[in-house]
Amino acid sequence: MSLAEKISLTAALIFFMTGLLTGIWKYRHMARSADASSPTYVNIAHRSSLMYSFAALLLAVFSAHSVFSDLVNTLAAVSALAFFAFAITTYVIHGLLQDTDNQLQRPHRLGKRLLPPWVTGLFMLLLIVGEVGGSLVLGLGAMLGIWSV
Repeated sequence: MSLAEKISLTAALIFFMTGLLTGIWKYRHMARSADASSPTYVNIAHRSSLMYSFAALLLAVFSAHSVFSDLVNTLAAVSALAFFAFAITTYVIHGLLQDTDNQLQRPHRLGKRLLPPWVTGLFMLLLIVGEVGGSLVLGLGAMLGIWSV
């Protein structure tokens, strides 16, 4: 098994467990709330963790079939998975702080602090490049692998 596959499967487990644990957190809020709801970013952390866990499994499968070198596959996987993890972490932080129900709404907040406008834009640009780029490299490597038989 390649390093990219091992990292992707490890991330899948971490993201899945995060999804399950944030599900407990979500339920606790719902059980205590008069309208049976939970804060926006608690919901988002829960759902995104579960979705990213399955995305990490997909990256592991792509890695297994990719024709690219282990180094290229590992860098691509780490790129995508790191930004999946950063996104989940951001959602958890906003869920804990309950500081916003829309992290992209201006002014950008983190707790009681206001972030410079460029921080969120730069992070989103890097996230797009890292997630889409890493996933595209692994997907393309896998397609070349399975269709060139």
